[in-house]
Formats: sequence, C-alpha cells, structure tokens
Amino acid sequence: MANISNNDIKRVKSLQQKKFRDETGLFTVEGEKMVEEAVRSPFKVECIYHRNDIGEEAMKRISALASPSPVLAVVRKPSDIYIDDLGRLAPEFSKGGLYLALDTIRDPGNLGTILRIADWFGIDAVFATRDTVDVFNPKVVQATMGAVFRVKLHYVDLPALSEVVLSAGGKVYGTFLDGRNIYSRTLDTGTDCPVMIVIGNESEGISPAMEKLVTDKLYIPPYPADDPGSESLNAAVAAALTVAEFRRRLF
Repeated sequence: MANISNNDIKRVKSLQQKKFRDETGLFTVEGEKMVEEAVRSPFKVECIYHRNDIGEEAMKRISALASPSPVLAVVRKPSDIYIDDLGRLAPEFSKGGLYLALDTIRDPGNLGTILRIADWFGIDAVFATRDTVDVFNPKVVQATMGAVFRVKLHYVDLPALSEVVLSAGGKVYGTFLDGRNIYSRTLDTGTDCPVMIVIGNESEGISPAMEKLVTDKLYIPPYPADDPGSESLNAAVAAALTVAEFRRRLF
C-alpha cells in the first residue's frame, strides 16, 4: 500500500476551504465518474489518490464526503475564472449567444444544478457576481455531475457586464413576479444578438442594480394562474424553466 504523508493529507483537506483554494489555485474532485471527467477535460489534474493505494483511513481524512469515494483528484483551476477586463468579451458577444448571469447565488446545490442546466441546454457561458458561492466548493463540484469541466463560468462585475451586452445590441432578461408571461411573449433567442438571462438570489431575487439593466421582465406563471401556492420557485428550477423556453423557440 502506498503511503500518503500527513502534509499531503493536510494540503488536500485544506482545499475544502475557499481561502486555500484561492491561495493554491487547486480544488478537489471525488468519485470515479467525476475524476474521469476531470482527466478528459482541458483542466490540469495534479494528482490522483486511490483508496486501494492510500487506505480507507487516509481517504476519509482527505474526503469532503460523508462516505468517501474510491478516488479523489486534485485539479488546477483555470486561469480565467475572474475577469476584470470586460472589453475582452465584446468580440464573443458580437456573435450573439445565450448566457446565464447569476446574481448572488449562495446555495452550493443551486449553483451546481444551474451548471448542469447550462450544460444540458448548451449555454455559451455563465457569469456570476463575485459574492456568488465559489464554483470549486466541493459541494458545488459534486452537484455539477461533471458539468464544471464543460461549462465556462466567470466571476465578473455583473452590472458592468450587462452594459457590455446592451452596448452590443443585446437583451438582458430576468424573472419577476410583475413580469410578462414568458410563454406568450416574443423572446430573442441569441441567434442574432447576445442574450443574457439573470437568475436572482434565492431569497432576495434580482438586485436593484441589476433590475435597472433588465430590458425584459419575464414571469413564469403558476397553475392555476389565480392560485400560486408557493411564493416563488427555487432559483435552479426557475433557471431550468426559463432556459428551456428560450431553447424551445429554436425548434
């Protein structure tokens, strides 16, 4: 059985905290399928630990899961996660495209699920406010089911990015309780101009700063329309329904 030093255990375990992920530029991935996804992706895999090699006890110590998986990989983060120079995105927006903008999404499960949604529906990129939960949080990574390796996500100044989209002749959509029925209104699908769909915070919704930049307010109606029951939809569910409707218009 191969040895793993206490220093290595401490180093890997420390990556469960954002501070050390930021300092080292590394994050962890667990599970055979997830590690396979990492190996096949453009991400650089620094090292892989197998339970059969390091032993059950060591695997428990480095794992972020309640029941450790058979394999864990340490992976290097891409260098372009944070974008300050938004002007570099102008050429991409000139080609159109459908994008998601996450306005302070805090729940790891929601962010992971939204990335899976973006992967399924072929979203061109996902942009998030700096205070959105870290995409390399172990809970987020697990919830993406591999989408973290296929979907481009960047942390940006979201209002400033919205200005870039609008300057490119694009549209900024968002869901609101006082919006117009998404199923009965005309939608730009991103084929002719850049389209950004804003997903608001789980409890506060879309922030006032972003609301000012939303060109089209949408509403996802409940059924029956006069008896909504729940006050609102989960952020990831709202993202799925909204993106699905935009993509449906292409068929």
